[in-house]
Amino acid sequence: MGILIQLSVIALLFGTKGFCQYDGYEYDNDYDPEPDNDYPPPFQFNPNIEYGVPYSPYATDCARECFCPPAFPLTMYCDNRKLKAIPKIPARIQQLNLQFNEIEAVMAKSFVNATALREINLSHNNIKSNRIDVGVFGKLPHLVQLYLHHNDLEELPSPFPSSIERLLVGFNKISKVRDHDLKGLVNLTMLDLCNNNIEKIRGKTLTRTKNLMQLNICNNKLHSMPLNLPPSLMYLSMENNSISKIPEDYFTQLQNLIAIRMSHNNLEEVPVKMFNLPNLVELNLGYNKLQRVFFIPRSLEHLYLQDNEFEILNITLMCPTIDPMNTNRLTYLRVDQNKLKAPISTYAFLCFPHIHSIYYGEQKRDGSDDTLQARFFPQFPMPEEEEEEEGEEAPEYHHGQEHGDIEDENDFDDYSY
Repeated sequence: MGILIQLSVIALLFGTKGFCQYDGYEYDNDYDPEPDNDYPPPFQFNPNIEYGVPYSPYATDCARECFCPPAFPLTMYCDNRKLKAIPKIPARIQQLNLQFNEIEAVMAKSFVNATALREINLSHNNIKSNRIDVGVFGKLPHLVQLYLHHNDLEELPSPFPSSIERLLVGFNKISKVRDHDLKGLVNLTMLDLCNNNIEKIRGKTLTRTKNLMQLNICNNKLHSMPLNLPPSLMYLSMENNSISKIPEDYFTQLQNLIAIRMSHNNLEEVPVKMFNLPNLVELNLGYNKLQRVFFIPRSLEHLYLQDNEFEILNITLMCPTIDPMNTNRLTYLRVDQNKLKAPISTYAFLCFPHIHSIYYGEQKRDGSDDTLQARFFPQFPMPEEEEEEEGEEAPEYHHGQEHGDIEDENDFDDYSY
């Protein structure tokens, strides 16, 4: 028994020696030093919050009909909830989403405490002009974006605050824009009036919007061009109206225009130098009654002339001179559904060296609405030619493709309705 005790003591001594042999080891020689705490951690946690319970300092002020996500404390979502009235809006809210409801009235009392609002989306409701309190939006000094499209408005609910930058009132029943509707909107950059019943925009209504960059008046009942557009304008959309004439000097003061879209009108002729604009990139005059071509500015890249009355394309008139140091930038030309009887002159490829595609398509028969396939027009390049080397693209001279196969690139896609 004594021998066993002695052996146990010896084993204990050896174990203690092995355990303590690292007492003098300098850890800092092989491992990085402990990080300093000079900087706080990237996430701060509230020590008073119980685990498992989401924390939000605004959890109690959100309208019960809506949702206020803790991650976005300045936003309130009330869309798609079959609301018939605007709920109580907390003072902190800057972005209010009320689209796709059944709201008919906009009352001033709803916005008494919501003076911090910067964006209001009331689209896709049943709001009527006579159910909007006068000046309800004008009392919101920080409002930047207002969406009222797809409602039952018969007039613009002015006045608006001078802070507003984007105003969308398309798909309503607005028949006129009054002189005072846009008064004081010096910061307005985008105005959408598409799909209404507007017949005329009078006087200097749009002149006051001196920073306007995009104007959409498509799908209305205009018979003439709106007067006194601001020089700041860059995008003009006037498709699907009944405009038959453009004044000769109409674009003289609009040198910043990048895109002009006037398809589906009644234009019969435009002056030769009408579109001589230094920054113009896209011009859409399809579905009109034009018979004579015009000068093409060097900056233009996309030209749409489909479904007009052209019998010949005078390339010399479109491009009177060739400057190797400053070539024309045209890359796409569409001329289907006209009355062309001959191929486009090869001079077009000299004058427009960057041309990528000419869509010739089918042409109309004389004296009828029937179309004629221009079979004798060669496709460029010819089908039997060898394919271009990988990475190289050759211009395309299309013919015979069905009209519906070509995508109509004449819609502004910045905003969805």
